[in-house]
Amino acid sequence: MSTALPFGPELRRLRLEADLTLTQFAVALNYDKGYLSKVERGERPASPELARRCDAFLGANGALQRLGAGPEAASDGAAGSPTVPGGRRVGRRAVLATGTGSLIDLGLKLGGQASSAAAPLLPSFRIQFDQLRKLGQSTAPKALLPLLETQTRMVAALAGDTPSATRAPALRLASRFAEFTGWMAQEAGDDDAALGWTGEAAELARAGGDPYLGSYALVRRALVTLYGGDAAGTVALARRAQSGRLPPRIRGLAAQREAQGHALVGDERGCLRSLDRARELLDDDARDGTEPVIGTTHVSDPAAMTTGWCLHDLGRPRAAAEILDRECRRLPPHALRTRARYGFRRSLAHAASGEVEHACAIAAELLAVMPAVPSATVNSDVRRLARELSRFRNNQAVRDLQPALARVLAPGHS
Repeated sequence: MSTALPFGPELRRLRLEADLTLTQFAVALNYDKGYLSKVERGERPASPELARRCDAFLGANGALQRLGAGPEAASDGAAGSPTVPGGRRVGRRAVLATGTGSLIDLGLKLGGQASSAAAPLLPSFRIQFDQLRKLGQSTAPKALLPLLETQTRMVAALAGDTPSATRAPALRLASRFAEFTGWMAQEAGDDDAALGWTGEAAELARAGGDPYLGSYALVRRALVTLYGGDAAGTVALARRAQSGRLPPRIRGLAAQREAQGHALVGDERGCLRSLDRARELLDDDARDGTEPVIGTTHVSDPAAMTTGWCLHDLGRPRAAAEILDRECRRLPPHALRTRARYGFRRSLAHAASGEVEHACAIAAELLAVMPAVPSATVNSDVRRLARELSRFRNNQAVRDLQPALARVLAPGHS
């Protein structure tokens, strides 16, 4: 029996305090009674999913999650120093590894070599950006990255040859190319490149007179820490992007990311407060349509979708499934990457609720499109789904799904 796990005795104390038998508790959580008994006696460690669900059901407000977290889940959460999967610390030097500001220098140095018709070309590049962003919903990120990197450099170079009146819009457009390149790099599993391109985007935007994209870069960096399991770092970065002088959309997206960070550690109050703030800010968002939209363009109600996402992490899978069912039905059919991102979270919520066949049906449809849109970030939920379903390995639907799950999770797939 392990003496290093205080989780079990505390779980038993809270269960008895709630006047629940072990049988009642096992039925409520959809877990095997024998397994829960061993967890309470300290003979088996609690998985993060079990700790999260017990915490929510017993109203422990994150206490059980903290007790159940193993050493690998610990994080000092240093603000502004994101963690990437594998535990590596990424400082400012690494964030700028691709040479922040180098594209600005490129534009100024190549200005004399660029076409004098640079300014009229900008609308065409804006159309290309929208097309590439749409293509990112149905194309493997590694296939798209070389084109994105080339287009980013071309637009930055054109900025050096445009009249001063149009140079700023060119730099801002280059910044959006760089930001999207960073997102595709993260989807391809290269977090260092993602952070580098995100830093590049902030510098280009600043040079183009946009002081705001740099703050959105904090939201993007917080996405890296979120998928790295660094809740404290995620919250710290997201809070820095919520200054009152920033546009409502950036603050709203930052508040959503903060909510996701709170949810990781079971802080339901902090999560729901952040979600309320995000909802208010995004409702106030008024875009003029002249600049590309920051953040998702396919989720009609981002705050609602994020609420469903967070409720699963808070150990409330049934409530999560209800919201995600509704919101996923509103996603456009062509947005394969977005449908996979939230669809697997939806499948995970149904599996955690004991609706195993339904979860497998959702996942089977999504796994069929994953070869077209491989994603290192989505794979994190696919792995969680595989672990969740492994508890029902004798279920025929689970057995039927296993080969497709294995193919998607095979090394090198993303």
